[in-house]
Formats: sequence, C-alpha cells, structure tokens
Amino acid sequence: MVKSGQFSELIEKKNAVHSIGREEKQHAAGKLTAWERINLLIDEGTFVETDMLLEHRCTYFGMENKKKEGDGVITGYGKVEGRTVCVYAQDFTVFGGSISEMNARKIASIQKKALEMMVPVVALFDSGGARVQEGIQGLSGHGHIFYNNVKASGKVPQISAIMGTCAGGASYSPALTDFIVMVDKTSNMFITGPKVVKAAIGQEVTMDELGGTQVHAKISGIADHVAANDEDCIRFVKTLLRYLPDNYREMPQVLNEYKFTLNKKPDINAIIPESARHAYDMHKVIECIIDDGSGTEIKGEHATNIITMFARVGGYPVGIVANQSAEKAGCIDIDAADKAARFIRICDSFNIPLLNLVDVSGFFPGKEQEQKGIIRHGAKMLFAYSEAEVLKITTIIRKAYGGSYLAMCSKEMGADMVFAWPKAEMAVMSAKAAIDVLYRKADEEEKANRLQEYEEQFLNPYEAAHMGYVDEVIEPAMTRDYILKVLRNNWESMARKEKYFHQNIPL
Repeated sequence: MVKSGQFSELIEKKNAVHSIGREEKQHAAGKLTAWERINLLIDEGTFVETDMLLEHRCTYFGMENKKKEGDGVITGYGKVEGRTVCVYAQDFTVFGGSISEMNARKIASIQKKALEMMVPVVALFDSGGARVQEGIQGLSGHGHIFYNNVKASGKVPQISAIMGTCAGGASYSPALTDFIVMVDKTSNMFITGPKVVKAAIGQEVTMDELGGTQVHAKISGIADHVAANDEDCIRFVKTLLRYLPDNYREMPQVLNEYKFTLNKKPDINAIIPESARHAYDMHKVIECIIDDGSGTEIKGEHATNIITMFARVGGYPVGIVANQSAEKAGCIDIDAADKAARFIRICDSFNIPLLNLVDVSGFFPGKEQEQKGIIRHGAKMLFAYSEAEVLKITTIIRKAYGGSYLAMCSKEMGADMVFAWPKAEMAVMSAKAAIDVLYRKADEEEKANRLQEYEEQFLNPYEAAHMGYVDEVIEPAMTRDYILKVLRNNWESMARKEKYFHQNIPL
C-alpha cells in the first residue's frame, strides 16, 4: 500500500489498484488473487507495472459509472530467477477479468514490450471472456492479442497459465502460445459455455465436461501440464523457463552442477525384455540416461504411446521424444504424431537439442486412423524433423520399422548422430510379416527357413551400420556417455550457428 501524504489523489488511485480487499472471493474459490500470483512468479522488488491507471471507456449499459483503475488486468515486467520476463495477470475480481478494448490494449502493449526486449511472456488467465457490454470493441481487443501472439511465435517463449475460467474467444490466445498449464479443479477452457451449448443444440453439459482439466490433459491434448493448485502452477511455469532461452537467438542455460546416480548405467541392461514382443516402460530407460530429477514431461497424460519431455544430460538441456512400448506397443497414431511434431518444433524454435529414443513397429493401423488422416498427421513429424536445425541425436533401442523408422528421425530426416543397441531391428516390417509377403505361396517349412535367413540378414543393427545408416552400435549402459559426448562436442558450434527462425504454428 502507498502511504498517505502530499499526493492524496495519486495515493488513493494506487491504493485502489493494489487493493487486497477483494481476495476473499478468490480464496473461497480455491484461487489466489492476480497480485498474489504475480508476487509468486516475479522476484521480490523487481516488478515494473505498466498502464497501471488505465480505465475502460465504454458508455453502454451504465458502464460509464462502473470504472476501475487497471480495468481487470495487471501488466508489467520483472525478474524470474534473475531473468527478465513480461507478464500479465487477469483479475477476476474486476468485471470478472473480462477483456475490454482498453484491457486488451494493456495486454497487447506488454506483448509488444516482450518483443522489443526479446524476453519471454507469461500470461496468467482468469477471465470470463470478452466484455459483453462492449460488443465489437471487446472482440477487436481479442484480435490485437491474437495478432501479437502470432508475431511473437517462435521468437520469444510464450507460456499460458489457466488459473480460472478461459472462455469464448479468449481461449484462442493460449492456444497460440507455446505452453498451456492448467490448475486442477479450478480451471477450464472452452469456446462455448454450457448455457450457450444448451440453447444452440439442446445438449446439457457441465463446465468440466466441456473444458475441464481432465478433458484437455487426456483427450484434447491442449493442456501440457495440470498443476495441483495455483502455487504449483507458478512453480511449473518457472520450471519451463529454466529449459528455455530468452529468445530464438540465444541458447538455453547449461547447468554446471548436476547429479547422476552411476549405478543407473548398468541398470539399463535389465529393462528391455528378451522377447521383442514384450512391452516395457520407456520412462525407466530415460531415467537411466538423464540427470537425476531433471525430467519434466510435456502432455504426459495425452497420447501416452509417445513421450515428450524436457530433461538434462550432464547439465545440457534436451528435448526427448520416445516411443512408449507399454502403450499401443509404441505405435504412432494421430494424437501421438501431433504431440511429437508440436514438441519438435518448440525445441527447434528455442535451440534445444532433440534426443530421440526409438522402439516403434509402425504407425497405428486401422480404418479409423486412416479415415481421420493418419497420413496427414504422420507427415507432420516428418516435416518437423526435416525442418529442425537443432542437434538431433537418435538412439534405436529395439524396433524401427517402416515409415515410423523415418518418422522418429533417421539419418534421412536429418539426424546428426544415430546410435543403435546390439539387438536393434531396422526393416520395412517385422520378419514374419515380410516372409508372408515375400513367400506367401511357400509351405510352412520353407517359410520357417526363410524367416531365420531374413532375421539374420536384416534384423540387426550391423547391416544398417555397414551401409552408413547407423553411426555406431553401442552397449546400452554406455548410452548416456555417447549422448553426452555428442552434446559437449557440438554445443559451441550450435551457439555460433546462425539461428533459423520459424513460427510455432499450433498443430
């Protein structure tokens, strides 16, 4: 609070803006206030507020008599763990956090400031959407925000935290950013609310059924992470920022200090079953490669047949794309392809090396997948890997068949280094399927002989290594060492490389 003194009018206005007297309603709903959220995010004493006293100028429906300094959103910039970040936080206690013409002008202004400073933007959403009393003026405000989201895309990291309602057109802004974090039980996102849905199509549905955290974390894949509460949400936002540089021209931070439990190296040998038909948890393989406690999974509950994760190896940040054998045998379906392609492009936008761990027998088969466009969606992975100019390290763990071999970043897709474990198999299809095609008229005895011949010739990494498709066949326990050596030897050249810019279109 500003203390009283000579400038009484100024003091009164600032006290009105910074009032904490409206916190009861937020706390009763299990939420923090906009100011409490900013204070959790920004380092103490560093926040510079912008457009503090701005008010709306609407005169419809008696709004000229309902004005509040700040107009329902707090904007500014400050330090997050020593790094400058721009931020805006919608204040649900002022007009329901609704977006007005002037409110949107504040947001657009801080977005432009982020581009001028070339620093990340963190948006803390808690709004009922466009301010109904303003009509097209509010919609116009949305348009300015969306436009700036796109202009910033791929240039500076944009993180959206949904910490309440994000309804109507407002939900498109987070969809245009790089990451979306939701809060369990208190946040939701939808284009059309329950009342409008019922009026339009007669369907009765709750807010959670329309756009609750479970819908977006598991089904739609819109949410990258679900936090337990507001405090946990802010913690996760800070975690994301640690992996990201300030902008596309810079490299992410390398940590000089890290921990790795050495006995995890030999443990990796026991994870893969003897039979190639048996599943296992790829998370266990990843844990044997990355620094202790460094893994941060993205969209962990959606399309679980593929894993996308930020982690560190020897302090170096990496983006991991890995097939999950325990789900759909690691096959790539539509959702998995979209999830992976989106993550690949984020990593490429912000100079995060890609580590690809491959155990995939193909794209997921069936009429439903074909009719919904698995060809188009699978092509997104091929496009993303081919476009990506960051360092790409691929390790073939077990299987790499058909088009999915290419889709997981083979040499042809631009992999800088390809390693393979001794039992890795690279072929158009499995041995049995290949023999059924090649010798479909043969008797069972001949097929059995041909099967053994095919396996010996193709289902090992050495044939691929002889032809230059694999750089080296390595012992599983040495996987981390080989990856770390590549990262160390290439980091400086990556930092010197002229940065390629592309926007991060929603996939």
